[in-house]
Amino acid sequence: MFDVEHLIKTALTEDIGWGDVTTESCVPPEKNIMGEFFAKEPMVVCGLFILQRVFDEICKRYGDAQVVVKPRCKDGDEVRAGTILADVSGSARAILSGERVALNLLQLLSGVATRTREAVAQIAGTKTKICDTRKTLPGLRVLQKYAVRVGGGCNHRMGLSDGVLIKDNHIAAAGGIANAVSAMRDSIPHTMKIEVEATTLEEVLQALGAGADVILFDNMDNETMTEAVRIINGCAMTEASGNMGQKDLREVAATGVDLISIGGLTHSVRAADISLKFEVSPKSL
Repeated sequence: MFDVEHLIKTALTEDIGWGDVTTESCVPPEKNIMGEFFAKEPMVVCGLFILQRVFDEICKRYGDAQVVVKPRCKDGDEVRAGTILADVSGSARAILSGERVALNLLQLLSGVATRTREAVAQIAGTKTKICDTRKTLPGLRVLQKYAVRVGGGCNHRMGLSDGVLIKDNHIAAAGGIANAVSAMRDSIPHTMKIEVEATTLEEVLQALGAGADVILFDNMDNETMTEAVRIINGCAMTEASGNMGQKDLREVAATGVDLISIGGLTHSVRAADISLKFEVSPKSL
């Protein structure tokens, strides 16, 4: 089971090590501060709930320190540059020491949600859905897949244990598509679907004949996918995959596929540009 507190503890330990030498040297322990997290570009916001959890954890390191985060928007909102996303107030030491981890997570998740929303918009009005893959950053899969949903996409399998996807190497090791599918039918519960990867129309026919529930078109061109969809004729779900993030998604959707999976939603997404700015009182100038 995913433990967001464990993730935060790991991230803070990685960042702070044996202590925040800068903050603890020049900021008095009793100093309180107010600040604002704000968007520096248009984006879909995601991960606001992480902020309070990060500062709650960092406060434990500073004894009686307290930090309060008050969101001004909610996950899934589309905001303009300059929008204040959340207010933060409390221990200056705790806020400064937790700032980078809080921003890293908020920026990453907002980047995933923003990129997903863009992809979903490209195929608006079609029957096709955008979905993610297992190509996530280690330890961050649950959060990244949450961000995909916030952006309007849908999730593929969470991991190897909750879904069947028979890929080329499985097929080679099992002795063919028919053998692989047959073996799966004998070992999985009736509630679990079987997806088979195909790179050619011949493999599509083999997967269809073997009774696959979902057929993944791996790196096929649009013309071949259109023909594959025609051959399948609704007898299995269809998924387009393979560098989809660099293709014209509307043209891919026009082939009739049910799903377009994009690894780039998570494995190489650009983080959204978000900053934290402290309010400076006249006395401190």
